[in-house]
Amino acid sequence: MSDVAIIWFGELGLQDVPKVGGKNASLGEMARSLAKEGVSVPDGFATTAAAFRDYVAANGIEAPLRARLAALAAGDETLQEVGEAIRALFLAGQFPPATAEAIRSAYRELGRRRGGAAAPAVAVRSSATAEDLPQASFAGQQESFLNVRGEQELLDTCRRCYASLFTDRAISYRQAQGFDHLDVALSIGVQTMVRSDLAGSGVMFSIDTETGFPGAVVISAAWGLGETVVQGTVETDKYLVFKALLDEPRFTPILEKTRGAKDRKMIYATGGSARTAMVETTRRERDALVLSDAEILQLARWAVAIERHYGRPMDMEWAKDGETQALHIVQARPETVQAQRAASSGLRTWRLKDRRARPLVSGAAVGDAIATGDVCLIRGPRDIAQFRDGAILVTEATDPDWVPIMKRAAGIVTDQGGPTSHAAIVSRELGLPAVVGTRTATATLRDGQAVTLSCAEGDQGHVYDGTLDFSVADIDLAGLPQIRTKMMLNLANPAAALRWWRLPSAGVGLARMEFIINAHIRIHPMALVHFDRVQDAAARQEIETLTRGFADKTEFFVDRLARGIAKLAAPFHPNPVIVRLSDFKSNEYAHLIGGTAFEPVEENPMLGLRGASRYYSDRYREGFALECRALVRVREEIGLDNVVVMVPFCRTPAEADQVLAEMARHGLERGRDGLRVYVMCEIPSNVILAEEFAARFDGFSIGSNDLTQLVLGVDRDSAELRGLFDERDAAVTRMIADVIARAHACGVTVGICGEAPSNHPDFAAFLVEQGIDSISLNPDSFAGTLRRVAEVETRLATVKEVTS
Repeated sequence: MSDVAIIWFGELGLQDVPKVGGKNASLGEMARSLAKEGVSVPDGFATTAAAFRDYVAANGIEAPLRARLAALAAGDETLQEVGEAIRALFLAGQFPPATAEAIRSAYRELGRRRGGAAAPAVAVRSSATAEDLPQASFAGQQESFLNVRGEQELLDTCRRCYASLFTDRAISYRQAQGFDHLDVALSIGVQTMVRSDLAGSGVMFSIDTETGFPGAVVISAAWGLGETVVQGTVETDKYLVFKALLDEPRFTPILEKTRGAKDRKMIYATGGSARTAMVETTRRERDALVLSDAEILQLARWAVAIERHYGRPMDMEWAKDGETQALHIVQARPETVQAQRAASSGLRTWRLKDRRARPLVSGAAVGDAIATGDVCLIRGPRDIAQFRDGAILVTEATDPDWVPIMKRAAGIVTDQGGPTSHAAIVSRELGLPAVVGTRTATATLRDGQAVTLSCAEGDQGHVYDGTLDFSVADIDLAGLPQIRTKMMLNLANPAAALRWWRLPSAGVGLARMEFIINAHIRIHPMALVHFDRVQDAAARQEIETLTRGFADKTEFFVDRLARGIAKLAAPFHPNPVIVRLSDFKSNEYAHLIGGTAFEPVEENPMLGLRGASRYYSDRYREGFALECRALVRVREEIGLDNVVVMVPFCRTPAEADQVLAEMARHGLERGRDGLRVYVMCEIPSNVILAEEFAARFDGFSIGSNDLTQLVLGVDRDSAELRGLFDERDAAVTRMIADVIARAHACGVTVGICGEAPSNHPDFAAFLVEQGIDSISLNPDSFAGTLRRVAEVETRLATVKEVTS
């Protein structure tokens, strides 16, 4: 033997990558350095690269291996022929006696450490010595084997690991990355099995994998052994945790808890030669979340500790032992995609211009781009040769053998999988948009059909019929000027909020609660408070389905709303995020599930029961209490105290008093724990009585659409009167100038939320000249308007210098 054959994890560190590969060196590094922070790594040992080379030499593998690779390079043999021949060389070999005894001896010692087990169950994983470099991910290129028992089975499995260095996909990957095949050796990690077959397992990232937002930990979880999650063959639970508040024990900063279908799980096999088996989960397992809040937070804290230790975003695998209930980290490697993109000073954004199109299929979005092309339906590996360059690849699922055609695709759509599936991982690396886990894409989409694949609408991706128009914009973040006026964002969709973390905004000037209610809750809150009053059978069934797993139906509303608001607020913490209380009109509320039983029929809903008047009305008071409960949870339980509450359509100071009293009854007391409450300035009375409203609120936000409508008496939706609707009309601008001056005299801030400043440069200039404190815009117009505001501020400063 040229060197030692095995090294225990506790003796390894990152400096040992040449000896045992990145995966095993990382396990050793964590076992040795992070135990003091509570991170638990199951015990084990690694075979060395020297042992691999001894195996190659002892079995005379190098010469025939080089000959086969030369034949592949010359085109004399196919990848499949060469891969099969080289793997046969390894599988037919024998371990040198000293290597075999070293492995057997270490395995016996592992059994002793596990309480004297004669044949302990172990996980056997491959770790290439060039694996998990920051610029390339070898993850999934070699094989892993679970529930291996007995010395002979372990040696046979180690042989198979060696052979897996030359799977077709591994050969293809190394060629693409420019690695010499014989410069890469293989180490084998032999690790005590965690009995996650009796509990659950999954993966987690210390960075948001779709947007690169560095402030979140993303955790996926499923029942049983972790291979189903790694391979993406089940729809997992998803948890999103906000890092900045993890050190505060009084907070539970979980931004998202999404229950996946989890219809199957992998467990230990009993009897026969198979080590594992796939079984269907029970109804209780499908309905339940895999992890408790305490376990989610523990894993997130470990992710932060691991990231801090390595100094870079990390991709980790975890498992829970069903016998001890303990959590463990079983792998950790650098995250290789978003970490590199985060270093860029540019931001590319895509926007679908046709917002009315209805998707054919939807699934989890990978990336944030849009692609168009013809569908190329590939039902299995036998059809791979039929793929057409530049097409949208549509298939049930992919594995590493599909990488060569994935590189030639414009986008990818799969029936199966989730954000951790092979299709998702490779699409991120290739920079391709993908929609995964659609369930029905291969049945719905036709070969040759022109489609548009959009991942630019949040965490749900959609495939639309035809070639739709879209725009692409590049923003040079480093070139944006510093200005006095606070530039903020208008946001509604929590799923898309993380995309905009890199914009230099001063926070969110308008977060629309009603979007969360309409898109993510869908049920009228009063139908949850008084489910007995919902008579429509279809509505009752839909409510039962949506609220499954919630003993209290109102808790479904509060939980969904709180986490939606939290997801909007977290990327901008500690900057303010101004959340407008629900501002549906009665006809819009009626369209929510179960809503018709609780809404009046009004001739003019625009001027009817909307905004502030609803919150103390007997028709909605109990529903408003749920909104308040959600906001209290965001601020006091999740910990996002940067949330500011805004009251819309408040007609009189007396009405303001009623709303503030109603809020206080439910724990939202202005001034308590720093709570600020703003009011929308969108009714002439808000301007006329500015001082009285300023005495009751901490800020004004001008709603220019409604204010223009009510000042000019023009229905903003009327095609006949469209020419009269203009925020720049003198009557409107005089109102705006007046409220800014009077609010400032009272020490109250004033902002505006609307598209007028981005649509009309002269209107933006007017606002800056009046000294408005903030302008809130849609993200796609943020950079352009900021530059225009900078020009106005520079001009005003120059004029001031000249006149002084």
